Amino acid sequence: MNYRSICANTETRCCFAHIRATSASAVTQVNNHPFLFGRITFMHNGAVSDFIDIRRGICDILDPDTYANIQGSTDSEHIGALFVHYLSEGRGKDSWDEDYSVHAMATAIRIAVKTIIDLQKEILGAKRKPNSLNLAATDGTKMIACRFRNHAIEQPPSLYYSTRAGVTLNRKYPDHADGKNISDEDPKKSEDEHGNHVSVASEPSTYIDEDWELIGKNQYLLVNKDGKAIIQNMMYGQTWDADDEEA
Repeated sequence: MNYRSICANTETRCCFAHIRATSASAVTQVNNHPFLFGRITFMHNGAVSDFIDIRRGICDILDPDTYANIQGSTDSEHIGALFVHYLSEGRGKDSWDEDYSVHAMATAIRIAVKTIIDLQKEILGAKRKPNSLNLAATDGTKMIACRFRNHAIEQPPSLYYSTRAGVTLNRKYPDHADGKNISDEDPKKSEDEHGNHVSVASEPSTYIDEDWELIGKNQYLLVNKDGKAIIQNMMYGQTWDADDEEA
């Protein structure tokens, strides 16, 4: 009831939602996604391998403001902090509300991922394991999503995007996410009344499979202010791969 009440009085052009299934850290409010750094919102699905072993190394890199903004104990919030630190070039919270391009966001995510791998190499050596890092960030007007795993063969968890599914998800239109019949009493609009949009989800959230595209392994989805979606490959070094026998 509380959720429905909030939604009835809230309007936004950018919405992030996350259902958390924890595998290690405590189930507490401060560990719930998304994580906020000024106007920047960040969330993650997957796992930073051996996070406890490299956590101190991550914290030693962060500028004081970004470090102080960490409230919880998750690997997700810490890699989010790395992302914000590199995006803002370590200039602290006064720079978090600046307007950064999606390309700057992509660069910051790549450096954050590389930092995780470098710390694992330095601290764990040959014992390091691959990471699954499906990452998403927005400043409210632009968005980036990344699907990543540093293994030569294995795939990351799925991550899809769609520029068509919004019509099905919107109850003002004559369709239903599960493909159920809609009564004549439901509000209806034509598809050409629906504006440009991009939806990103771990799995397709409508029954029309053709409306969804799988983001490739080690690729970004970049969404600009105009709503245009672009897929871009991450610059990936072969030395990033974790050893097969350790995976």
